[in-house]
Amino acid sequence: MVQDMRSVEVCFSPELFQDVVTTGDFIVVLVDILRATTTICTAVGNGVEAIIPVATHEEARRLKSQGYLVASEKDGVQVDFADFGNSAFSFTREAIGGKTLVYCTTNGTRALEMAKSASSIAIGAFINLSAVTEWLAGQQKNVVVLCSGWKNKFCLEDTLFAGALTRRLLDTGLFHSECDSANASMDLWNLAESDVLGYVEKAAQRHRLKKLGLDDVIPYSFACDQVKVVPVFDGKLIKGTWLTHRPFDLRPEVRRRSA
Repeated sequence: MVQDMRSVEVCFSPELFQDVVTTGDFIVVLVDILRATTTICTAVGNGVEAIIPVATHEEARRLKSQGYLVASEKDGVQVDFADFGNSAFSFTREAIGGKTLVYCTTNGTRALEMAKSASSIAIGAFINLSAVTEWLAGQQKNVVVLCSGWKNKFCLEDTLFAGALTRRLLDTGLFHSECDSANASMDLWNLAESDVLGYVEKAAQRHRLKKLGLDDVIPYSFACDQVKVVPVFDGKLIKGTWLTHRPFDLRPEVRRRSA
């Protein structure tokens, strides 16, 4: 019965988060497919000890001066003081395994800051779609899928993920949705699912990355279930919750298969 089920709501932009209708104790799933949440899931999957998300480059620079590794970009391009940009392929086990990473991106970490009022925040991406579905099913809480978008605007790639996750959650029989945004997201996912890379050619961010020569990560970003970990933000740090004892390692041959 519906009254025994948990709800799913989709929020298309951080600007709309203040107006979500879900109440009480709910979980936010933050999504920024191109590229922040894909990168976070990869870094956690490859053994980063913890990630410190910060909302400004000034804070990232300050922590860099204290000896932390820093990943930071502006409009897709690595900033001059950072050790890494925002490509998932940079975050190999050799580069970040066992280390703490400071992370600041144009859209993703700012959206994370806005969602701090939730009871917990999980990081979602296509590469951990099954893991985050399984984890949410075990939490027994309402869910708000928060799309990071692009500079507070709607974007296709995050909405496609929201649709894929919503459908997975509804298929568990544990969730229901009376949210028009969730229904629209699922409709878009139904259109895209059979050829998601072809559909994503419509996405503005896909072409921004192409112009910058940063689109090598596109196929990997839409490859489902490359990691079986759910990064969770506790208000200060992002750490991983594993759903398998075998961590994923982003080896060169895996990159080639993803492409």
